[in-house]
Amino acid sequence: MKILIVGSGGREHALAWKLRQSPQTDTIYCAPGNGGTASLAVNVPIPADDIPALVAFAKEQHIGLAVVGPELPLTLGLVDALTAAGIPAFGPSKAAAQLEGSKAFSKDFMARHGIPTAKYGIFQEVAPAKAFVRSFGGPCVVKADGLAAGKGVLICETEAEADTAIDYILAENAFGAAGASLVIEEFLEGEELSLMAFSDGKTVIPMMTAQDHKRIFDGDKGPNTGGMGAYAPAPVGTAALVAEVEKTVLQPVVNAMAAEGREFKGVLYAGLMITAKGPMVLEFNARFGDPETEVVLPMLKTDLVSTLLACIRGTLDQLPLEWQTGHCVTIVMAAHGYPGMVRKGDKIHGLEQVRPDVMVFHCGTSLQSTKAGTAWLTSGGRVLSVTATGETLPLALQKAYAGVQTITFDGMQYRRDIAHRALNRS
Repeated sequence: MKILIVGSGGREHALAWKLRQSPQTDTIYCAPGNGGTASLAVNVPIPADDIPALVAFAKEQHIGLAVVGPELPLTLGLVDALTAAGIPAFGPSKAAAQLEGSKAFSKDFMARHGIPTAKYGIFQEVAPAKAFVRSFGGPCVVKADGLAAGKGVLICETEAEADTAIDYILAENAFGAAGASLVIEEFLEGEELSLMAFSDGKTVIPMMTAQDHKRIFDGDKGPNTGGMGAYAPAPVGTAALVAEVEKTVLQPVVNAMAAEGREFKGVLYAGLMITAKGPMVLEFNARFGDPETEVVLPMLKTDLVSTLLACIRGTLDQLPLEWQTGHCVTIVMAAHGYPGMVRKGDKIHGLEQVRPDVMVFHCGTSLQSTKAGTAWLTSGGRVLSVTATGETLPLALQKAYAGVQTITFDGMQYRRDIAHRALNRS
């Protein structure tokens, strides 16, 4: 069948790589795709948020499966529009995607249904928000309500830092419409865990656990990013803990969304903090995480096309998921200035020298034709996701970092301590 992948990041490259392995796959199209997806798919110059153009293209090409990668087109109703046009589309509806699109909605939803999460308040004005901060007497987290490309979460250790964050979001309008409202919640102590699950609206099946690294610098220092690396499985995500989260979070969310008329089909991503009191939800995403997708999909044995279609058709209970043994690691190589003002157009060297058993998923690259041939250039904040599997975590790390050291571009940034929590635990 013909498959359309919507998006342009490392997640979409990983999806194309995995979907290409299915015997059901014929042609893959990526809209708009990136320099890396061009080797696996036909890139189509349609922006991910151009709903009418994407639907028209899917109808014209008789697409048999559309897979929506990023959150923005989901919250704009792309899956609804594709479904109405008769195109099987993987991802939640606009109503269900609000679980990610609005942190205020998500927190109120969790409060209504007893989903374990941090204490919180929702504000549109500066003075009441600052007064609420005083009620904590400790660290807190200030979040822009809407979509902010993974950068709208500010961890504040003092009241002064929280006041600055509130002014930044509400008074200075740093995130535009996404910051017209904000959520303030208590700071949770513990270890973070990413747990994605497939859902067909009734059945929910957890994927392999993963752990992301949000801060830009080693030792979890510096500002938050969209993710500087990940590994799977994460030791903190034991079988018992996953079973607990499925029982107390994932299945209750899917049931409650259905009860509220927001049937959730697609990937339900729970960002968790494993506290002394048990797992608590930090946030929900309504799609495959990035860079978690780059470490989870290489470990999936079950045919991905069949899995996605089962979610769409409501037959997920008939498809047990199987996983590879071993470990997978990805290291994100980011551009100069990330996560702030990013420099683009730096030439990337060494991609052709990377060992064939190391996967390089392109996140923000473009191909430029020159008289001497073609050249890879940086075109985004996160540039490459260098990924490797191994029987042990140290072996996977060794292979991935060897791949990183083969690649160079001016101003490149990457963390040298990916999976440090797992290594320190062993």
